[in-house]
Amino acid sequence: MFRQLSRCVNKIVEANVLQINRGISSARCLLKKEDCAEMLEEKPIKQNTVLVEKDKNITLIGINRPRQRNAIDGQTAAKLCEAFSAFEADDASPVAVLYGIGGSFCSGFDILEMANEDESTVSVEILMMPEGSVGPTRRQLSKPVVCGINGYCVANGLELALMCDLRVMEDSAVLGFFNRRFGVPVIDGGTARLPAMIGLSRALDLILTGRHVCAEEANSMGIVNRIVPTGEALNKAIELAKCLSKFPQSALNHDRKSVYSAVFDVSSFQQAIQNEIMYTSKDIIDQMHDGIKWFNKTFKDSDTDSWLKRDKSMADWYDEEVAEAAAKVEEEKQAKEALRIEAEQKVQEEKERKFKEKTLKSTKVTEKQKTEKEMEKNAASTESKEKDYKNVNSTESNSKVNYEESKPQTSKEPKK
Repeated sequence: MFRQLSRCVNKIVEANVLQINRGISSARCLLKKEDCAEMLEEKPIKQNTVLVEKDKNITLIGINRPRQRNAIDGQTAAKLCEAFSAFEADDASPVAVLYGIGGSFCSGFDILEMANEDESTVSVEILMMPEGSVGPTRRQLSKPVVCGINGYCVANGLELALMCDLRVMEDSAVLGFFNRRFGVPVIDGGTARLPAMIGLSRALDLILTGRHVCAEEANSMGIVNRIVPTGEALNKAIELAKCLSKFPQSALNHDRKSVYSAVFDVSSFQQAIQNEIMYTSKDIIDQMHDGIKWFNKTFKDSDTDSWLKRDKSMADWYDEEVAEAAAKVEEEKQAKEALRIEAEQKVQEEKERKFKEKTLKSTKVTEKQKTEKEMEKNAASTESKEKDYKNVNSTESNSKVNYEESKPQTSKEPKK
């Protein structure tokens, strides 16, 4: 009896001890989780939302928020402004390329950031930043920028693309002011730049309806300058930027500034012409003299038309390697053209020879057929003449017989 009681007491004590140990271990786990959460809160993982790289002298600026389809928050907008400021201050980089990472160029401003902790109020301070809500969209950049558009380029993201000078768009990409359906206004330069590019009527169509625009329509309107296959926007944008970087930059930036001034700054044609003259500097004049000397040295007076036949662009004139490669391409092209002309002449001669043989053969066959027909005709005429002659002879013989038969027969009687 005593042993049974002691066993029961031991079981109860062991069960209580197990419960206590379990409670202690669970408490430790909770403490560890809280510590981990505090550590995560204290040290959040920072994502580099704007990537800046260099491809030789071309500055590459990439928007890196692929999970949000590159929607731009306040921090990313500030980084974009810093990246473009650094590009403008870099004298070694004449052109920049703006692109999106992860399948989309930019889906506009991150609307979720506009809401405060109290969801009933919305902060509009983000939209009223001095340089724009998605980057330096309210700034007139001093150097050319090429934009590579892929995936979605909508809402404020489209305004960011309109900030660039040239736009290369993939054939599967989509444009549009999708912010129309959320009541978010167009306040990043879109209402100023778009009408200047495509005209008032088309700009009102896109801004008021908020409809999507495919690559072909965007190109026909003049919103984009190139259409490329899917996945080639960045590569083709870099190629275009490298082409621009080979030109004399002082004259290029002078003409670029004059164009923007004529569109946005002046109120008359005469003022625009005056700005063209006023923007010309000594550096531009020096580059112009160098270009004229180079032209006169390269193209002789005895071969004034040779420059028209060169298979290379004006930008390649300052790249000797490219010029040599272009000369080789020209030689190969001329050799191929000569071979093609020779082959065409041989084919033409062969055709003429065959045609003459065929004509001669057909002529011989025709003459032979004519001779045979004439012979047949002569034979037939001979046969007909013979038949006629026979018929005449038979007729004459028949007539003689009939005549003989018709004569009266007189019998000679002997005299008595």
